[in-house]
Amino acid sequence: GDEDVLIIEYGEEGPGDVGRFASVTHPDIGIITGLAPAHLNSYPTLKAAGADIFSLEEYVGAENLYVNKDSEAANDFIKEKHNTYDSSKTLGWKISDIKIDFGKTSFVMKKDNQVMKLESELMGRHQVGPLAFAAALARKLGLDYKQVKKGISKTTAFDHRMQPRKLAGAWIIDDTYNGNIDGMKAGLRLLNELPGKRKIYVTPGLVDQGIETERVHLDLGQAIASAKPDKVVLMYNSTTRFIQNGLDIGNYKGKVQIEHYPLDFYANLEHIIASGDIVMMQNDWTDNYG
Repeated sequence: GDEDVLIIEYGEEGPGDVGRFASVTHPDIGIITGLAPAHLNSYPTLKAAGADIFSLEEYVGAENLYVNKDSEAANDFIKEKHNTYDSSKTLGWKISDIKIDFGKTSFVMKKDNQVMKLESELMGRHQVGPLAFAAALARKLGLDYKQVKKGISKTTAFDHRMQPRKLAGAWIIDDTYNGNIDGMKAGLRLLNELPGKRKIYVTPGLVDQGIETERVHLDLGQAIASAKPDKVVLMYNSTTRFIQNGLDIGNYKGKVQIEHYPLDFYANLEHIIASGDIVMMQNDWTDNYG
């Protein structure tokens, strides 16, 4: 009850959720970090999900709504009075010198004669926009550079969310907690950017895509093809054929392995990798999905 700032994350799952959350918590500032197909077994379309998320404006006002422009789908809902941020600029700060490495992302922010050199333990260019916005908003709310730098330095991956670890001389990037197509593409861009002797991409695909299932997985297959991993491992399920079709459309030339026994694959992972490999594992497919 004595907080200066209280941050609440809304976890919407169906129509009207955002309005119910906002009517209870009375936010002063609204931040939309992205929009992608998710929970489409509850929302009839992505447009309906976007309308629900952007209903936050009714409670904070357009001038207090901040939207991540790096999210392609979110751009369709941005209005002139909305504030935006991305990996190049935020709240008057310009972002430069972005560097990505295993377990580390660094960048520089400049505004007038002010400079902030920041480093996070989060991985990937898709992290830069939200991190920089958090830093800029923190300065606006009264924190100084040292406080912001210290706070950003403590940001690290949650378990199974773009979490790097070493195994048998290889890097495993565990992003299996959950996913959406934007997150999958971000992981693939990261895999493409990181240096490695051999790159392996592992996924079962995405759940809760509703009427977007085929389109999203065709898109995923083409995104995988664009990232050009040396090997793709697909955990067999109802979406596998769509991903394969996307790989074909993207003219993927690497090796594709269809795995019918995911637990055996993960249990024996250390025996199929070598030093210098990078393995990107994205999303999970729990037993309640067919």
